[in-house]
Amino acid sequence: MSEKEIYTGKVAYVTGAASGIGRATALAFAREGADVAIIDIDTEGLTVTETALKEIGHRVRTITADVSDADAVKNAVEQTVETLGKLDVAVNNAGIFDPIGITHRLDIETWNKVIATNLSGVFYGMKYQIEAMLAQGGGAIINTGSVASLIGFQGIPAYTASKHGLVGLTKVAALDYAQQGIRVNAVLPGVIDTPMMEVFSGGTPEGRAMMTGLEPVGRMGTPEEIAQVVLFLGSDAASFVTGHALAADGGFTIR
Repeated sequence: MSEKEIYTGKVAYVTGAASGIGRATALAFAREGADVAIIDIDTEGLTVTETALKEIGHRVRTITADVSDADAVKNAVEQTVETLGKLDVAVNNAGIFDPIGITHRLDIETWNKVIATNLSGVFYGMKYQIEAMLAQGGGAIINTGSVASLIGFQGIPAYTASKHGLVGLTKVAALDYAQQGIRVNAVLPGVIDTPMMEVFSGGTPEGRAMMTGLEPVGRMGTPEEIAQVVLFLGSDAASFVTGHALAADGGFTIR
């Protein structure tokens, strides 16, 4: 916790909050004084996050929702504003990836599911978050991309396409609302030690070593490190930053 809690009196909204970067981000907001709405499809994981947030001592709104469902997202935003009073910063973090495989062998159902969650889900989030923020005079949105937003990632075509699209969507929204008090940015994590990375690496020592070897810094990042970047982008310290895709990737994309 900082000497002065920078989010005191603020309300934050975080999707994918049941684990990993989402959970770390929700906790980071609370430690800085915010009330937090946490959203995920994983009810059990949300309960763990909720318990940790309540121990910090600020208000929590827990919402089980699938971000690929526009009506569910609309309801989540409305519940946040109704119960916590407003919406100052939103983090569209929920995401999934497709099983490793070459493009023409990716089944259409998987393609649609990944795009619906990673790209359409971010659009749905911003659509209703922006409506709430316009009504109150401003706010900040941070979308979670990936190093796959910047480079081609062999074997995961749907994930890579969705994360590239997320950056374009972020930039358009930043321009659309630049004069209306709403900033929209993206954070692009590198290899981060999360449950998703465990699945991606196969959960084996060899798989983890392979993924770690991609990082010039010689280690995986932590969810807490990404959460700190999100805190910055959502804060007044980043008041002149909008439309930016900030790579927090240990040097992954500068090789």
